[in-house]
Amino acid sequence: MLKDITIGQHYPTGSAIHKLDPRTKILVTFALIVGLFLVKNFIGYIFVVSFIIMATIISKIPFKYMIKGLKPLYILITITFFINVFMTSGESLFHIGPLNVTREGLYQAVFMAIRLILLVVGTSLLTLTTSPIMLTDGIEHLLNPFKRIGIPAHELAMMMTIALRFIPTLLEETDKIMKAQIARGADFESGNIINRAKSLVPLLVPLFISAFRRADDLAMAMEARCYRGGDNRTRMKELRMVKQDIVGFAVAGTLIAVLVFLRL
Repeated sequence: MLKDITIGQHYPTGSAIHKLDPRTKILVTFALIVGLFLVKNFIGYIFVVSFIIMATIISKIPFKYMIKGLKPLYILITITFFINVFMTSGESLFHIGPLNVTREGLYQAVFMAIRLILLVVGTSLLTLTTSPIMLTDGIEHLLNPFKRIGIPAHELAMMMTIALRFIPTLLEETDKIMKAQIARGADFESGNIINRAKSLVPLLVPLFISAFRRADDLAMAMEARCYRGGDNRTRMKELRMVKQDIVGFAVAGTLIAVLVFLRL
């Protein structure tokens, strides 16, 4: 299951979306997130799904790879679904013991589950189509105006990108530790949810040690390369927006306009 997590991974295909300016992709992703929270009916979701499918086709990323990233979240999606089913008041459909299932609760549960799935898939497209270096540059450029009020744009961008970049690495490390402990007789599969959670506790110590070791190695490597932050730092490739970026903004703007219209 750990290998199914796609957040933080980069999937290079050389597509038109991969070649877009990272600032464009970050802003379009932010617009998509805002648009999802503007949706209040299933018709709006049709437009959002169409937008994501179109972007996935253009990016040349396999749909199986996108869907694979949802597998680790099925527990969260399921919990969200049942909370909305049983905790929303309204017209009663049937009872499951002391629990009451309402028409409004079922509608809200499906609605929220779809929203959560689209949020994960939509934001995954950003990291899948943008390399960590380009993502850092894009975030830094977008945060530059806030330097006037004392916000360290470069440092924030670097920390955010390093955090995303090390998600796959830490997952791989966790998988190795789990396999090593299984070989020594550990059991992570049997028992109820509480017992499974307790069995994961021994993973934390070696995982934290590994994470701190990697952080120390990264700090030494950056220091050895005379890294001094964003002041007077130059780039081999300067960011420039082209016609394709304008098209991307136009498509995202059209989507937001449609969702706002459907909300009225």
